[in-house]
Parts: sequence; C-alpha cells; structure tokens
Amino acid sequence: MNDVIIIGGSFAGLAAALQLGRARRKVTVLDTGLPRNRFAGHSHGLLGHDHKPPLDILAEARQQLARYPTIRLVNGRADSISGAIDDFTVLTADGESLGARRLILSYGVVDQMPDVPGFAESWGTSIVPCPYCDGFEVAGQHWGLVWSGPQSHNQVRLFHDWTDRLTVLADGREIAPDIRADLARRGIPVVDGRIAEIAHHGEQNAIARLDTGSQVSVDILFAHPRNKPSASLHESLGLATVDTPLGIVLKVDERRETSMPGIYAAGDLTNPLLPSVTTASWQGAMAGIFAQQSMLG
Repeated sequence: MNDVIIIGGSFAGLAAALQLGRARRKVTVLDTGLPRNRFAGHSHGLLGHDHKPPLDILAEARQQLARYPTIRLVNGRADSISGAIDDFTVLTADGESLGARRLILSYGVVDQMPDVPGFAESWGTSIVPCPYCDGFEVAGQHWGLVWSGPQSHNQVRLFHDWTDRLTVLADGREIAPDIRADLARRGIPVVDGRIAEIAHHGEQNAIARLDTGSQVSVDILFAHPRNKPSASLHESLGLATVDTPLGIVLKVDERRETSMPGIYAAGDLTNPLLPSVTTASWQGAMAGIFAQQSMLG
C-alpha cells in the first residue's frame, strides 16, 4: 500500500513527490511523459533553472528523486480510480492495481489548438501564452494579441511592462465599444477579421493572414486558446470543478484538497490564471505536504 499515488509527473507532481519522499512516505508517481510545456525551447522564471529547456529540468528532477528509496517513478497512465480515503485503488493502463491512502492529481491540461493552419506548429515558439514566461526575451518588440474575451483587456494593460508596440487581432470576436475606446486611447490598433493562417519566419516572428485578405506581421504573438484537463479521472470521481474563461479546472481548498476527502490536486489542473513552472512547483509541494500531514496519527 502506498501512502500517496501521484497521477502526473511534471513539475507539480514531482514537487509533491519530493516533499513526500523527504518525509519517508511511500509514493508512486504515474506519468505519461507529455508535459504541457514540452513545445517550449526554454523555461523561464524558475529560480535556479532560468532559461533551461523544460524537459532538461524534469530529467534532472527525476535524477534527484532517485536518491529517495520510498519514491517510485512509473511511466504509465492511470485508467481508473475507485475507493475512498485511506483505501484508494488506481488501475493503470498496463493492468497494474495500486493502492494508496491519499491521491494527488497533477495530470495538467492540454491546450486546444484552433483549426487554423500553422497555429499548432507555431505554438511554443512564435505563439506563446505567458508574458512572465517569455516576455523578457522579446521585450520592446512588436507584440500581437489574439483577443479571446474580456479578460484580454487586462492582458493589454499587463503587456505594457514589456512593450509599447502592441497590435490586437480581434479574430472575429466582439470587442465592446468602451474597450475599443480605451485601446484607441492607449494607441493600440485593433485589426478585425478572423485569422485564416499563421506563417512565420524564424522562431519569434509570426504573420497572421486574415480572412479579409490582409495580414499582420509581429515579432511574437500571444494567444490564449481554451484548454481542458488532460485526463477525465476527476469526472468519474465527481470532483467539483470551476468553469473559467479558458477552461475547466478542479476546485481545491486552501490545503489543495478537492471535494473528495483524501484527494489533492495541484498545477495547471487547478490554476486558470497564472499557469507557470514556478506556481506548479509551489502548488505541488503544498499538496504533498498537506497530504502527508493529513495522515499523521
């Protein structure tokens, strides 16, 4: 019997495993090896690992976890979960049945790429979602923002710390007159029309070709496609969720516990606002600590 099974072995899951391993708790981490940021050439903002490829950081983390004898890392997928607190059962795709007193869900989300030629191929290079992750490297250059809803207005204000050159692409979405007036006051042009294709020259140059026949060329394009959890285990468990402008996330309390006692969650699966390696690692560590403390006699 494991103390904890962690489903998802990216930054949140491995951070949880580290805390539990250091507390000498028996842990199994199930991971499919498909982290959300695998498309990015470098990860930024993580203290001690700034500007390193994210897959290299994860590989180093796994090597470090190898010195903890109670941590088992498994390349595999969890197919189902049953049971209750102190007696959970996880069935893997390989047919292995694992028992645990607690569970941590950290299987993350997948971004749903729009059906636009060139968009998916540019994701993580010339199209990115996070200024904290990639803004410094392209500061002062010409940015584009694909409008995704009212939340994009805050992005406009946020981007000002990195660049004074910004173009908004409406992409067929309605932008309220008062918001358009504010954008005009800020000197930010709005280009109407749907994006029909993305082309690019080099890693940080995007050309958006519109259905109006015009095109917009920028050095970097910021976009926020909707995402969804990368697995459906929470659905079968009936866990409470929160619907956000960008997708569904799991609802957790201040101790990272979900609506089902004994099941904790961390990382992008619970974080709709500022997903990053740093926040995922912090949340994972907290989930591991709170799961451990919940098992004290």
